[in-house]
Amino acid sequence: MAEIARLSGCSDWIDLDFVERERTPKQIVELGIRLHLAGLSLSNTVYQIEKYDVDRSRKAVHDWVQKADFQPTSGKSPNQVAVDETVIRINDRDHWLYAAVDPETNHVLHIHLYPRRTNALSEIFLGELRDKHDVENAFFLVDGAPWLQTALSRHGLRFQHVTHGNRNAVERVYREVKRRTSSFSNCFSHVEVETAESWLLAHARWYNSLN
Repeated sequence: MAEIARLSGCSDWIDLDFVERERTPKQIVELGIRLHLAGLSLSNTVYQIEKYDVDRSRKAVHDWVQKADFQPTSGKSPNQVAVDETVIRINDRDHWLYAAVDPETNHVLHIHLYPRRTNALSEIFLGELRDKHDVENAFFLVDGAPWLQTALSRHGLRFQHVTHGNRNAVERVYREVKRRTSSFSNCFSHVEVETAESWLLAHARWYNSLN
């Protein structure tokens, strides 16, 4: 098990209370979760687990991530927040992934999937962000998207149109998400929207553990 601990690295952010009913050792579950969120496909994650004489299915690894219910931690007080959105395809339909990132720590503060990109949904996203974190005095960094600027104005939040610089923090998050999903063409297939969002939240929690 020493080799498993070395490969899995720091797992303080992984809450494995759900493993009580699992027949798999917790260290193996931690390893499987970290490997899958770090970039391995379900099949390759199963292959790595088999090296430790543990035979589990791809569905088992998928269920570990879903049951763990990962998401970025709340209660932050960032000085700046970079906000943007990008397209994620789910079952051949476009959805919009909104993300808010603290450029000073590179931590994802909040993400959410929406079926459309509108002023109203942008306001909802910012409302969720305000519920999770203290951003009243933060300075928001956005591109020229009118829906984001309108939503920020309606929330009474300060913002600046920034093309590069610290706003690139959110672009790095999107690059990592798209790198991770490149094996299936940046598209979730044969899954519910809730399942895709659960994976994206888990991925954000893993991403935060690296910074």
